[in-house]
Amino acid sequence: MKLPLFATLALATSLALAADNGALQSGLDRAGFDSGVRAQDDLFRHANGTWIRNTPIPADKPEFGGFIELRDRSDERVRKLVEELSAKDAPAGSVEQKIGSFYRAYMDEAAIDRAGLAPLQPWLAQIDALKTKGELAALLGRLQGLSSTPVEPWVDADAKEPTVNRAQLWQGGLGMPDRDYYLSDNERYAKARTAYREYLQTLLRLGGSADPDGGATAVYALERRLAQAHWTRVDNRDPQKTYNPMAVPALAKAAPGFDWAAFFKAADLPRIDRVVVSQPSYAKSFAATVKSVPLPTWKLYLRAQLLNGSAKLLPKEFRDARFAFRGKALLGLEQEKPRWQDATQALDAALGEAVGQVYVARYFPPENKARMQTLVTNLLAAYDESIDGLTWMGPRTRQFARDKLARYVQKIGYPEVWRDYGKLEIRDGDALGNAVRAGRFEWERVARKAGRPVDRREWLLTPQNVNAYYNPSLNEIVFPAAILEPPFFDAKADDAVNYGAIGAIIGHEISHGFDDTGSQYDGEGMLRNWWTDADRKAFSALGDKLVAQYNQYEPLPGHKLNGKLTLGENIADLSGLQIAYKAYRRSLGGKPAPVIDGLSGDERFYLGWAQAWRSKTRPERALHLLTIDTHSPDEFRANGAAVNSDGFHSTFGTKPGDKMFKPSEERIRIW
Repeated sequence: MKLPLFATLALATSLALAADNGALQSGLDRAGFDSGVRAQDDLFRHANGTWIRNTPIPADKPEFGGFIELRDRSDERVRKLVEELSAKDAPAGSVEQKIGSFYRAYMDEAAIDRAGLAPLQPWLAQIDALKTKGELAALLGRLQGLSSTPVEPWVDADAKEPTVNRAQLWQGGLGMPDRDYYLSDNERYAKARTAYREYLQTLLRLGGSADPDGGATAVYALERRLAQAHWTRVDNRDPQKTYNPMAVPALAKAAPGFDWAAFFKAADLPRIDRVVVSQPSYAKSFAATVKSVPLPTWKLYLRAQLLNGSAKLLPKEFRDARFAFRGKALLGLEQEKPRWQDATQALDAALGEAVGQVYVARYFPPENKARMQTLVTNLLAAYDESIDGLTWMGPRTRQFARDKLARYVQKIGYPEVWRDYGKLEIRDGDALGNAVRAGRFEWERVARKAGRPVDRREWLLTPQNVNAYYNPSLNEIVFPAAILEPPFFDAKADDAVNYGAIGAIIGHEISHGFDDTGSQYDGEGMLRNWWTDADRKAFSALGDKLVAQYNQYEPLPGHKLNGKLTLGENIADLSGLQIAYKAYRRSLGGKPAPVIDGLSGDERFYLGWAQAWRSKTRPERALHLLTIDTHSPDEFRANGAAVNSDGFHSTFGTKPGDKMFKPSEERIRIW
């Protein structure tokens, strides 16, 4: 099924719709270039080298770059809005009162210090009162929305019945970011383990444990046992492996030793007909661990997890201990981020769409949404054209691919229907209580969806988030308001850089529907095979080449990229760049692009792409991301996609001997 004619014609529409009538700007930061590095050798450093040398990472950040600058801008805007609301005498129970009270309470560290552990005592008392493993199962259920637990239920569209929400179960419960932090012999992980054990000791000591050293040892040993059973992040990317629906009695039989019925009942999921168990072997190992590990150890574990999860809203000693581990040891931070920025991010989790309504009214005028709609339509049409030109895909699969693309849903800026926070109680001077009630309020909202039809109007991000996503079960691409800003989109700039930045980001999200996991879902969002065997084999072979390419990159000495973990994002980067370039060339309508700042349109396109990934990262954070992140580090996102782009090579005239030269026959062309 082809896209409508108007979408194809829209490709000739200029993106610089709001540009000044005078001379167009390039949209590039020429001062950040490094003339000592040729684009043919390193596009990323050619476009960003001077900026990298001269820009320190702020003391309170693990990394810095365009995305972080834009997130800071969004946070500053939210801060301004919230402080305005906080200064008003809003009616009790109104959204304005709740936003203001939440923010004021979060910022009142003196009141938090005075409260001590009192706000947490009801939950600590429940932990202390545990007498049986059945009571343990029920408490783990009640803790949803408040604390990390070894098994984490969720409710989302059933992958093979995407119109219905189904309860799902995921592995969890680790205090460190990933299983590798517990199991790897690498020196950097070993240092993190030492810091974590010290943090556990501090939490238990401050929490009143009689033997914090012994308790920390027991808790760490329990977590390590859980980590040994955790699936790897590569395995967790496989939607077929992680789709294991079963009735609760069947789960109890497959994973004996844990009272699953009591757990789900206490987690507000008492009548689920079945649950999708994402990691069955982990569920079995977890249940066996519950049976074999003494109850006192579980009580220590729950206490440590609850204190850790609440530490930002506990007295200063807890906050300092948390920063020493999570800030310094894990991320390499020199100082904490400003308290107000923590507050805005906590507010996003608690009342995000309420804040988003105010944000959109102030900062996202209708014309911004119209520009974004034009951008998305242009990129979808370019993708449709690209599918027609694939040489590795047969006509039957190609028809299904076009049909899926034609069914994409676009969500831009903000949701059509805002969430109702009427029943959420927010009080002045009760920071931790507000967070507890907000966490439970959100979990209860999620739990109520089980067994009900999927609400396709729902958003997973708030408008003030600088991010975007593709949801395979809804076959939708979603772009919150806050991402349509410089450096990704600049209405005063020429089209080339806008296509290279926001255009490639849009193309990236579109491409996720056709990456190694997204391509397993059809146009209705159902997990099913719509490929011929030959076409899937050809696609997998191209993916294998991309895995091999990225496996060679070494962001940290001794730490190479995991090409399998990052494959989906690398496919989306490569395809997004290719599609954005085609869309840019088509937008010229056969006319030559203007030369601006001595640069051709094609040069500006690729330099805009490289500057969109401008960033610096601390080594500790780099290790963290290499372990948990499905995205490649930014410099390899910029160069790794460009090196496979025919347009890059023709634009910069690469030749043998150039570090980024890649013979035409070796370039990886997917979508």
